Amino acid sequence: MKTILTMAILLALSLPASAQSGLASWYAEGKQTANGERFNPDGLTCAHRSLPFGTLLRVTYQGRSAVCRVNDRGPFIRDRVLDLSRGTARAIGLLGDGVGLVHYTKL
Repeated sequence: MKTILTMAILLALSLPASAQSGLASWYAEGKQTANGERFNPDGLTCAHRSLPFGTLLRVTYQGRSAVCRVNDRGPFIRDRVLDLSRGTARAIGLLGDGVGLVHYTKL
């Protein structure tokens, strides 16, 4: 856990002020998102606790990035900052890892 915290601090110091970082996970279950859309597990979407629906984020994990759109609320696990759709997780290489340290920037 100290390693992840150290990496998060170093990453935060090197990012622009609008960038955030933290743990993200992915999900592929659900019928409807919090904004009323039908959930598409293979879409490039994500859940965030407070950003407005429709906000575009560039999410980066281990050097790979993708642009996704906030259309749901979550994550509901305290130490996580984003829940990514399976499509977004696949695009950035997080799918096999399940949970990982990401950084994201509002576009």
